[in-house]
Amino acid sequence: MNPYAVLAAAAAQWERIAGLLDAGTRERLAAHLSRIRRDGPDPCDQQQRHAAASRAVEVLADGLPELFGSEQQARLTATPPPAGLSAENVTHLGFSAEDLAVLLVDGHRMVGSLLSPVRERLLAAPALEPDTVFLGGADPYAVGLIRLSGRGGAVRLPSFQFTADHRPRPIVLDVNRILTADRDPWGAADWWLTINGWLDARPEALIGTTREQQLPNAARMLTDAE
Repeated sequence: MNPYAVLAAAAAQWERIAGLLDAGTRERLAAHLSRIRRDGPDPCDQQQRHAAASRAVEVLADGLPELFGSEQQARLTATPPPAGLSAENVTHLGFSAEDLAVLLVDGHRMVGSLLSPVRERLLAAPALEPDTVFLGGADPYAVGLIRLSGRGGAVRLPSFQFTADHRPRPIVLDVNRILTADRDPWGAADWWLTINGWLDARPEALIGTTREQQLPNAARMLTDAE
């Protein structure tokens, strides 16, 4: 059995199984999942990643034996990767083993075939760490700031929110409140970093220009439409 297929299937079933995992199982599973990531803080080679994936499956089997009974084996089948690609790229209903790491280790739900590309695009945008914002004299956990959860749950604050000396921009705080960024930071970040049809530009590109006062109205158009 391809361990990445099992982990992908677990990611697809996360809503059902998350509440069945006790704290100890979660901790052990998270440790192994952190090692299957190619771009993690301690990247491993392919053989080490495969071993970590196998150990993660063993943890799941111990913690959720009902998933590995004969009646549940069909749930663990997965779509094979295209010819020539590694077994690490196997998916199940659009979910991957990486998605399970995002759910458990990073602590958010930007996963699956639709949301994973959005997650990667937003996390690739320039961002500040909390310590950098603190050094600038601001509170990185203040209401109105977008905070995204990166690898291992590390807090990333998209840098468009700040001035050159790392102070929050008032116009951004105002718009983030309209976008309810505290409840939906990923949606708010996506709004800022995606071309807006009404503005004919990415909203973040208008910060500091003569057009930045159009931003609150553009944000209200989105929230009113919802």
